[in-house]
Amino acid sequence: MDLFVQLTINGVIAGAIYALIALGFALIFGVTKFFNLAHGAVAVVGGYAAFFFLEHAGLGVLPAAALAVCVAGMVGFALHKTVFLPLRRRQATNLVLLIAALGLLTVIQALIAMFFGSQFHPLSQFAGAQEVYRIAGGAITLVQLIIIISALAVFGLLTLFLKKTKFGKAVKAIGDDEEVAQIVGINTHAIIGYVFFIGSAIAGLGGVLVGFDTGIEPTMGLSLLLKGIIAAIVGGVGSLSGAVLGAFLLGLAENLGIWHISGEWKDAIAFGILIFFLIWRPRGILPR
Repeated sequence: MDLFVQLTINGVIAGAIYALIALGFALIFGVTKFFNLAHGAVAVVGGYAAFFFLEHAGLGVLPAAALAVCVAGMVGFALHKTVFLPLRRRQATNLVLLIAALGLLTVIQALIAMFFGSQFHPLSQFAGAQEVYRIAGGAITLVQLIIIISALAVFGLLTLFLKKTKFGKAVKAIGDDEEVAQIVGINTHAIIGYVFFIGSAIAGLGGVLVGFDTGIEPTMGLSLLLKGIIAAIVGGVGSLSGAVLGAFLLGLAENLGIWHISGEWKDAIAFGILIFFLIWRPRGILPR
């Protein structure tokens, strides 16, 4: 097996996972202008919701995954309505919102550990899930192919939806200037609520797919969140195209970067890239 090819494949797979997290994060940031650190916990909710529907409710893979994505979306929407919206109505600063989101991340992870335990949980596999395909000397499973296809499909559909619908135009107007959007009659609070649902559902899908590929555990949300944020910053915070580009670049850089060194350096590579972009190109590759 060609090591370079395999590392490249691994990088694309990692990039696809990061892209799903970064897409939802960038979408929410685009209308709220704050870093929603609870986003990582919502991804974990998606993974554990799928685990519950598969293992305890006895549902099939597709119904369980679809319901889990909806649950993640509803959790994100609920966090907006019960925490972020009241704070924003009181003119809370972005720092206050950031701290609140960090608190939510911690609480949600603790609740998941309390109800499901802190141990690792693999998700039940569907037929052919771990079937291996050979590509130019590298190997990839069916689940991993689905992860890549899902990330690209979500990006394409989301971009089309935002460009071609009135909802998408309202989202852009709010992102440009929320006060002006309110003046022209846009129900900004409702639109932002829907954005939280969509962005959280996308993160939930990421959590579900991670579960099918490698399994789930309560604290994985922080790692997913950090990689999603780095991808969004590299690509250009608030830019959906930038989020996806940054995610795949990050995934490839992490995996190719450990070619001749230990895999333990992956996180160091990721944060090194973050520091480089914060200093030399803070607006990212494709700024909004």
